[in-house]
Amino acid sequence: MCDNCKKVRTRFAPSPTGRMHVGNLRTALYEYLIAKHEDGTFVLRIEDTDQERFVPEALDIIKHTMELTGLKEDEGPDKDGGFGPYVQSERMATGVYMDYAKQLIEKGEAYYCFCTKERLDSLRGSETTESGKEIAKYDKHCLHLTPEEIQANLDAGVPYVIRQNNPTEGTTSFDDVVFGEITVDNSELDDMILIKSDGYPTYNFANVVDDHLMQITHVVRGNEYLSSAPKYNRLYDAFGWEIPTYVHCPVITDETHKKLSKRSGHSSVEDLLEQGFLPEAVVNFVALLGWSPEGDQEIFSLKELEEAFDYHRINKSPAVFDIVKLKWMNGEYIKKMDDESYYEKALPYITQVVHKDYDLKKIADLVKTRIEVFPEICEKIDFFDELPDYDIEMYSHKKMKTNPENSLETLKDILPRFEALTDYSREGIEKLCKDYIAEKGIKNGICLWPLRTAVSGKQVTPGGAYEIVEILGRDETVNRIKKGIEKLS
Repeated sequence: MCDNCKKVRTRFAPSPTGRMHVGNLRTALYEYLIAKHEDGTFVLRIEDTDQERFVPEALDIIKHTMELTGLKEDEGPDKDGGFGPYVQSERMATGVYMDYAKQLIEKGEAYYCFCTKERLDSLRGSETTESGKEIAKYDKHCLHLTPEEIQANLDAGVPYVIRQNNPTEGTTSFDDVVFGEITVDNSELDDMILIKSDGYPTYNFANVVDDHLMQITHVVRGNEYLSSAPKYNRLYDAFGWEIPTYVHCPVITDETHKKLSKRSGHSSVEDLLEQGFLPEAVVNFVALLGWSPEGDQEIFSLKELEEAFDYHRINKSPAVFDIVKLKWMNGEYIKKMDDESYYEKALPYITQVVHKDYDLKKIADLVKTRIEVFPEICEKIDFFDELPDYDIEMYSHKKMKTNPENSLETLKDILPRFEALTDYSREGIEKLCKDYIAEKGIKNGICLWPLRTAVSGKQVTPGGAYEIVEILGRDETVNRIKKGIEKLS
């Protein structure tokens, strides 16, 4: 729990600008788990101050993703816990951000800036990073305006922003749970904008004000915000507010160790759900992107994560988004699904490729333990609708000791038996094959490999010959055996 033993309050504060990135889900999940582990409160706050990038449908995406993943907020836009409104544009209407910005101006911790875009552009390139990237650092030009000049500009309606007044000498230090104590030279701190020219607060200012007013104790975010933390802390100090516990998470990279981008095809939660991943598996996987549980357990329900999660075990090193591991984990979750839920999820994929009157439930059962994501169903069962064209070399199998010659003999032998068979249950089919194997004194493979090849036209199938024949039924099975004989002849 936090040092002063206040009730833990965490917040997920997404900006509604599009699909939810995996990194955002991790932030939401860790905030949720910290709160639940400590019997605290998890708050959902919508940070819509960036009106240029605001996407209305993104609000629905956020709500839908939270519902699907089970991350239910205790307070938020639809659950006022006494700290509302929980949407920043609605909070702005109360004038709260401008009031606090003006308090900072009175304290000398902020100032009006009337610089034009052209003047700001002229500052670009005055400094560069090691990689050669230009830094547009503000030169405090408007800090030196007299009160009379400021008032004249305000009276004349000259557009302005309000900037933080950061020192240029000395250092600022702060503590982070993951990265420890970090110290930066104040000369590196830009005078960041607090209130934009449209009157809206910037993300950087609004989240400090709101976190204080909502009594947030723990702030989780990506390590790209480490460089902004000293500026946040100077705001807390300027107001005399208590600084929350910071938890900066490691960057998430792809398998090539580059930052996970939209081009990867699985950077957003929606991408993953559309690709047939289960929300529970995604949550489990994302929890392990930077956090190491005690012991070697890898499969966790959300309830188990709530009990096991200790944010002090979050790592500094980058977390690799290993799609192979996610697929494995998803396969484990599919295996554990109850039959009804599984069938409901599998059916849309089955009906994409199977249009004949088969027992679709049996087809679903056939692939349940053989898939890692639902779209894999299609390629595994497409032979049910139509026998694919196949090479007769598929009848050759070294281990089974089969070849086109003895396969032809087998199919000719069993064809009349299948034509005469009345019991097309799995048991009836198995009895037919076993009786034939015993009668001929041959190995199982001599009968079953040619039969499975003839009825599926595939090298690899979900299930064996008995299960496939049972689903196909008498007419289709007999028809496919005849086609096999014809090919081999």
